Amino acid sequence: MGRAPEGFCFYAVDLHVHIGRTAEDRPVKITAARDLTFGNIAKECVERKGIDVAGIIDCASPGVLRDIRKLMDAGEMAQQPGGGLRYKDRVTLLLAAEMEVGETEGGTSHHICFLRDFDQVSAFSDTLSHVVTNLDLSSQRCRGMSAQDLWQLADSVGGFVIPAHAFTPHKSVYGNCVARLSEMFDATALTQIPAIELGLSADTFLADRIAELQDKTFVSNSDAHSLPKIGREYNIFQLQAPTYDEVALALKGHAGRRIVANYGMDPKLGKYHRTFCLNCNRVEESPPPIFTCPRCGGGKVIKGVLDRITQIQDYEQPRHPDHRPPYFYQVPLQFVPKVGAVTLNRLLNRFGTEMAVLHQTPAEEIAQTVGQQIAENILAAREGRMKLQAGGGGKYGKAIGPEKQTQMSLFG
Repeated sequence: MGRAPEGFCFYAVDLHVHIGRTAEDRPVKITAARDLTFGNIAKECVERKGIDVAGIIDCASPGVLRDIRKLMDAGEMAQQPGGGLRYKDRVTLLLAAEMEVGETEGGTSHHICFLRDFDQVSAFSDTLSHVVTNLDLSSQRCRGMSAQDLWQLADSVGGFVIPAHAFTPHKSVYGNCVARLSEMFDATALTQIPAIELGLSADTFLADRIAELQDKTFVSNSDAHSLPKIGREYNIFQLQAPTYDEVALALKGHAGRRIVANYGMDPKLGKYHRTFCLNCNRVEESPPPIFTCPRCGGGKVIKGVLDRITQIQDYEQPRHPDHRPPYFYQVPLQFVPKVGAVTLNRLLNRFGTEMAVLHQTPAEEIAQTVGQQIAENILAAREGRMKLQAGGGGKYGKAIGPEKQTQMSLFG
């Protein structure tokens, strides 16, 4: 990746982090960890993850807004002139809201609406309160609103929208609604939607089989439901400063701002990579697309992302546009065999952040800290030599152990 051009710096950015509970211990994301609070996320990004910019996607919740206001009043966070909140001058937190909408022809999808500052997200929250039954909770359904309607609402208050986990079988644009974004959005919206979120079960290699995505930026985000999962997928942005305005420019590829690399889990580790038969309780291994179980003959399946993309693809092989950055696979430490909580803490205490362990620390130093076998497992994950078992049906894939092969990047 080299050095950033003069006047720019590289920043690690994860644009999809949930809130589990408010500081008052009220639930926001029911399935998220209790300690996943606004303040704890900021600390985790700084102290353990090495994330420079994080998108907090439950900020329309009135309880979360109260937490933000308290942190601002206490002087722990401050609004930046370029948008976003700065925590102790160490990490930028972007304010966003993941919302659910439905289409008249059927299907539901999630979208992340990014807002520039506290007043903007407060106004957005006030408007949503008229169409959402319980705005205190995350990712709630907007009554009577389509994806186009949500885009218009976000645009009206100065925000922008990114379709979330675009290919997953539940609540996504391609996985649950349409074969083409042009079936959901008008020409103006399509032009102004700068990016799509790939999701944990897809990558650049798969998404670039769809022609209409050639001009879209791809973002790889963690969709974190717990503190350890922050940064399991992230992006390297080339910016002049870690602000909302700069991130928005980078997503559009304007004025020298851009994404220079995506770091993501191998899609096989995702929970929905392959079709899953509910009768057989088994992940499909036959060539895609598979929507009927070849063993029991039943159609009671959860469609896999690979299978769905193969079904709707324009190209059998990806066609990467010139602006597309390289996509690097990473295996989060929690997936690496023999790395439990004690080992993870030992590594972080010694080397600082998970990114440092995954991508930078010499294998010899890792071995001195946690032993040769674990060091070999981490090195195998770093070099793409980890044998993987595909996930599906809501169950993560697994890293089995090192194997002798080399794959550093999809653009090698």
